[in-house]
Amino acid sequence: MKFSLSYFAIPAALFTLSACSDNPAIPSSAKSSDNSQSATQVPDFWPVLDIAIKTDAGVEKQVAELLAKMTIEQKVAQTIQPEIRDITVEDMRQYGFGSFLNGGGAFPDNNKHATPQDWIAVAQAMYLASVDDSLDGSKIPTMWGTDAVHGHNNVIGATLFPHNIGLGAMHNPALIKEIAKATAAEVMATGIDWVFAPTVATVQDDRWGRTYESYSEDPAIIRQYSQAIVEGLQGDPQSGYFKDDNVISTVKHFVGDGGTVKGDDQGDNLSTEQQLFELHAQGYVGGLSAGAQVVMASFNSWHGEKLHGHQYLLTDVLKKRMGFDGFVVGDWNGHGQVLGCSNESCPQAMNAGLDVYMVATPAWKPLYENTLAQVKSGEIPLARLDDAVTRILRVKVRAGLFTKPAPSERKYANLNNVIGNDAHRAVARQAVRESLVLLKNNGQLLPLKATQAFLLAGDGADNIGKQSGGWTITWQGTGNNNDDFLGGHSIYDGIKSRVEAAGGSIELAVNGEYQQKPDVAIVVFGEEPYAEGNGDIDNLEYQRGNKTDLALLRKLSAQGIPTVAIFLSGRPLWVNPELNASDAFIAAWLPGSEGQGVADVILADDSGKAEFDFIGRLPFSWPTTPTQTPLNFYDADYQPLFKLGYGLSYNSHAELSNELSEVVEKTEQNIQTKVLFERSAITPLYVAINEDNQTLRMNSNSLMTPNIKVRTTDRTVQEDALQITWLTDQVSKFSLQSDFPDDLRSSLEANSSLQFDIKLNSLSEPQIELLIECGDACNGRVVLKEQLENQQSSWQTMSIDLGCFAQQGVDFSKIYSPFALTANKDTQIELSNIRLVANSADVATIQCAAN
Repeated sequence: MKFSLSYFAIPAALFTLSACSDNPAIPSSAKSSDNSQSATQVPDFWPVLDIAIKTDAGVEKQVAELLAKMTIEQKVAQTIQPEIRDITVEDMRQYGFGSFLNGGGAFPDNNKHATPQDWIAVAQAMYLASVDDSLDGSKIPTMWGTDAVHGHNNVIGATLFPHNIGLGAMHNPALIKEIAKATAAEVMATGIDWVFAPTVATVQDDRWGRTYESYSEDPAIIRQYSQAIVEGLQGDPQSGYFKDDNVISTVKHFVGDGGTVKGDDQGDNLSTEQQLFELHAQGYVGGLSAGAQVVMASFNSWHGEKLHGHQYLLTDVLKKRMGFDGFVVGDWNGHGQVLGCSNESCPQAMNAGLDVYMVATPAWKPLYENTLAQVKSGEIPLARLDDAVTRILRVKVRAGLFTKPAPSERKYANLNNVIGNDAHRAVARQAVRESLVLLKNNGQLLPLKATQAFLLAGDGADNIGKQSGGWTITWQGTGNNNDDFLGGHSIYDGIKSRVEAAGGSIELAVNGEYQQKPDVAIVVFGEEPYAEGNGDIDNLEYQRGNKTDLALLRKLSAQGIPTVAIFLSGRPLWVNPELNASDAFIAAWLPGSEGQGVADVILADDSGKAEFDFIGRLPFSWPTTPTQTPLNFYDADYQPLFKLGYGLSYNSHAELSNELSEVVEKTEQNIQTKVLFERSAITPLYVAINEDNQTLRMNSNSLMTPNIKVRTTDRTVQEDALQITWLTDQVSKFSLQSDFPDDLRSSLEANSSLQFDIKLNSLSEPQIELLIECGDACNGRVVLKEQLENQQSSWQTMSIDLGCFAQQGVDFSKIYSPFALTANKDTQIELSNIRLVANSADVATIQCAAN
C-alpha cells in the first residue's frame, strides 16, 4: 500500500506491537547495555549516513592536541552541563564546565523581563570565566544551550513561530528553513551558541502532552523537515556552516519518544527495532545527514531500558553504525532515571554513550565529584571519557567557538534590530497563514467580507499566550499576558486592524454578550497552554465535563448568527459537538505571536475575494471518537473523521454534516484496571518520601530519613512488596507520585475504586491517612482505622471508592500522587498490588458516592 504523503510505503503488518520484552525482532545484544558488548551486530536497515559535515584533519589535529594537555578534572568538567539557576560565574571559573543551559522559565537574574542585553551579559560573564585559566587551568570556551523550539521563546519580544504541529500542516520545507534561520539569528543576538531543536518525534498517540512538538505522524515529513531546520540553524553546503548567524543544533529525543505506550510522557516504547527505525528514527536520518552536531537522549525507555543508559542504541547504532561523530547530551536529569543511578551518580550513562550530563539541579557538584572518582577508579574507562571529550571539543572547534570573539563582541550582539524584527515576523505570519487547516465551511461562509459587523468571542480571541501554547516565555506557557509579548499580535488584533481599515465594525466579547447583533461571530477557543507531561491526557474529548465553549457556540447559533470556530490546540481532539455547532471550523494549532496571519486568510475584500487561500493540510489524523487512540494513517483499521492530509480550500464545496455523533462511549468499556504498583511503581510513578517540602526518590531497595523508612520486602516473590515504618511523629509521607500530573478522569467515570493489599504490623495510634493529591490545596484524604484494627498482622485487600476523594474537590484531571500515606510514630505496614479497578466502587470497603 502506498501513502501519497509518505517517503516510503509502510506495510500495516509492520506495526503490530508486542509487549514482550524478549521480542524476537530485537537482537539479544540490543537488550543489553553491558559495556563489554561493543561489537554488536546492527541490522542492515540502520543506514550508514552520508553526513554533510565531513571529518577534517585539521580539526582532528587541534582536538587531539587540546585533549592531550587536559587533566582528568578538566575532562570531566567538559561533560557536566549545569543550569544557570544553580551555578555562579565563580563556579564556572573554578570548574570550567563544558556547557550550561537555561531551562524553560529560567532567565538572567530570574527576571522574566530580562532584556537581550541582560542575556548577553550572562553569556559574556560565563564565557570569560570559562576561558580564565587562573583556577582550573583551562581556556576552553563554554557554550550555552537553550530550548528555542518555536523561535527564541524564552526571551521577551522574540518572534514566536507556530509550534511544530502547525508547521507540519504547511508541507513547506523551504519555509521551515527560513524559520530556522530567523530563530538562529535571534538566539545569536542574546549571545547563546546552541539550541535544543529540532524535536523529531513521530507521535503515534495524541494523548501525549508533547504532540505539538511533532511535525506529523508521517515520518517522511519529519525526515524532510529535520534536514531543512538543521540547515537553517547551522548552515548548508551552499552558504557554509557556522557563520555569524548560525547556532549549533540538536536533534532530539533519541529515540522513540513519540511511540510510548498510551502516550505516557517518559514512558516505554514497545516497537520492534525495525519499527523504531522506520517510524521513529527518520528525523535522525534527515537531521544527522544535514550535519546536526548534537543528539539529545530521550527520557523514554525501549522495552523497559532507559535510553540514557542504552549502549546499543546510543553507541552501536547512533555512533558506530550511523556514523554520528558529534556528542550526545542528556535531557533534564535523565541520567538519574537509569536503573541503579541517581542525579548525583550515573557511570552507566557515560559508559552507554552519553557524553554530556544535563544535571539541572544543585546535584551538579556531587555528579562532578562522583564522575571524577569513577574515572579514576576505572569504573568509567578513561578511553570512554576521552571519546566523550573529543566529541565535545570537535563540535566546539567546528562551530568556531575557539576563534569567535566573546559574546558581547559578536555581530548580532551589537544589533538592536534582530530580536522580533519585521522580517522575522513576516516569516512567522506567513507560517500562520500556511498552517491553518479548514475542516468545515458549510454554505461557503468563508471568506468573510471585512466590511461586515463582527463579534469576536472566546477566551482565545485576544490572548497571545493561549495562541502560543507551552514553551512560551515560561516552561508551561502559563502566567503570561499580552503585555509580555512585545510586538506580538493576538488573533483579535489582526482581525480588528483589517476590519476597521475596510470600514467594518468589530466588538470583542469573550462571553459572547454583544451590544449590537453582528453579521457574523468568530469564536476563538481551545486548549490552555501546557508542556511535556502536564499535557498528557487519557482521552481526546475536548473540554470533558465542562463544555463552556460548546455552550457559547450553541448560544450564538441559536440566535441565528453565522459562526466561525477557530480552534487552538496542540493536537487533534474530539470536537464533534463543536463542529456541529459551527458553520465553519478552522484548526489553527498554536500559531504563536503573529495572529494577523489568521485575518489574512479568513477576510475578503468587498468583492468577496480573499488575498490568501487555505493551503494547510492535516499533519495528523483527526479522531472520530474520544477513545480512538492510537490513530495513524498506517493502521490496518483506519477510520478517522478526517484523514491525514485533509483540508479544504476556497474552491472546495464539501459540506460537513451537522449531525456528527456526539455520543461518548462509556468509560468502563475502555478501562478496567490501572496498575499503580506491582512489584515496583509503574512508570511514570515512583516511590518517594515527602517531608520538609522536599521529595526524596527511592532509587534502590531502601530509602530512609530520621522520620520514616521505606524498604522492599517479600510477600509472594522476592521484593514484590514495600514495608513502611514511621519512626517519629513528625509529618512524613510515603507516596507513589510522578513529576507530571496524570489524567485519571476515566477511572473516576468508570466507577473505580482504589484497591491495595496491606498488612498492619504495628500501630501505636489507630490512624493512618490515605491521600490522593492533585497539587497545592487540591488533595483528598480518607482515614484508615477500623479496617486495619480488625485484621492486624495479616494481609487484607482494601478498596476505597474514588468518589470519596472527588467529593472533597480532588481534580482527577491532574493527579500528581494517586496514593500517599501518613501515620504516627511506631506504625509499620506492608503494601503490595496497588491499582485502580473499574466498576468496583459499589462494593468497595469504603464507599462514599451516595453521601
